Amino acid sequence: MHLHILGICGTFMAGIAAIAREAGHTVTGSDANAWPPMSTQLEALGITVMSGYDPAHLDPAPDIVVVGNVVSRGNPAMEAVLDRGLPYVSGPQWLAENVLRWRHVLAVAGTHGKTTTTALLAWLLEHAGLQPGFLVGGVPLNFGLSARLGSGDCFVIEADEYDTAFFDKRSKFVHYRPRTCILNNLEYDHADIFPDLAAIERQFHHLVRTVPGQGRLIVNGAEPALARVLEQGCWTPVDWFNDERGWRAESRPGGFALQRCGVAQGEWRTPLPGAHNRANTLAAIAAAQALDVPLPVLAEGLAGFRSVRRRLELRGEADGVRVYDDFAHHPTAIELTVQALREHDHGRVLAVLEPRSNSMRIGSHAAQLAPALAAADHCYVLARPDLQWDARATFAALRPPLTLGDSVDALVEALSADARPGDRVLVMSNGDFGDIHARLLARLKAR
Repeated sequence: MHLHILGICGTFMAGIAAIAREAGHTVTGSDANAWPPMSTQLEALGITVMSGYDPAHLDPAPDIVVVGNVVSRGNPAMEAVLDRGLPYVSGPQWLAENVLRWRHVLAVAGTHGKTTTTALLAWLLEHAGLQPGFLVGGVPLNFGLSARLGSGDCFVIEADEYDTAFFDKRSKFVHYRPRTCILNNLEYDHADIFPDLAAIERQFHHLVRTVPGQGRLIVNGAEPALARVLEQGCWTPVDWFNDERGWRAESRPGGFALQRCGVAQGEWRTPLPGAHNRANTLAAIAAAQALDVPLPVLAEGLAGFRSVRRRLELRGEADGVRVYDDFAHHPTAIELTVQALREHDHGRVLAVLEPRSNSMRIGSHAAQLAPALAAADHCYVLARPDLQWDARATFAALRPPLTLGDSVDALVEALSADARPGDRVLVMSNGDFGDIHARLLARLKAR
């Protein structure tokens, strides 16, 4: 079967492409933008990616068009699909019907930490010999690819609450019908499609409705919003974490002390810094334990976990300055990432932010940004022309010094002038940020 994927370079749709190719299908795709790591993954798989949305990309006609949620009415390729009467489907629906219906699905939902938790859970099951399939919103370094079909019974998937497609406004995750489901945390996000937190809680409740009574919910007991979700109805046994009723972790140098229901489960080593990653780890341990994977096997797997590209990823070092890349694009994630880097490494933290997500651009999180960056030593913010808020006024109360730049070039010049040996530059964006990491490293080398 020939699949043509519209919006193929998004993290989720690139994963669909990889799985479809592994399943033996012919896969092509169109997208307006392509950047690593997904563009390089698709290239390595031999998948043809065409630039833009020219209707000619649909010649010869594919057997089915898989439509990403970046595509809307008015898109030239989508209009051609409708005019020609070509069969089309959303990515989540295609995955559910062609892959997930025969698997034990382990879904990881939450505002933050989905990618790291999904990657870690997939790796723990792989280390245990279960050979899971997976689809992760990034590239786990243990696997070197974001998605695979897998030969085992289990399939681990990052369960996103964003809407499915222009013709299906339900959250993506309602398609997955997991037997094991992690609810990691829940805050307001995606202001372009959700009016308030209660609307997102309702979508999470819809996910809870799909988990069978013989399944398992893995829930963060420290999250009031998740408690409200379960109050709307719960028909599945619950394992708690970050809670006295279940799994807890107390920080130790290089790791944590694990407890379950108040009973000590030993000292564990972890490569993942920060309190948020301890929560991610607890969720993954609880989910793997629900499949009866022994704790010693999980401890070994955790010690060998290599994290995910663009999650506090060290991109390079030049002239004594380390440059990190992170996907953080929500105030809570930004704050936790800055704190984690302080725990992980030493020296000044120079925080560099591109407010790029839809919620960021329209200003839904503007009031929270200054507090989120407060722990940095110097902040650099790209004042994008599409921001619908006054960046200078927003950061007026920021404690660390602030540099606003109207271009990536301006930020690179400012950083290369300010950074000194021992500093850590933390770049945060959910896009490619104009390849600022490589440009800065090159500039530092040339000093």
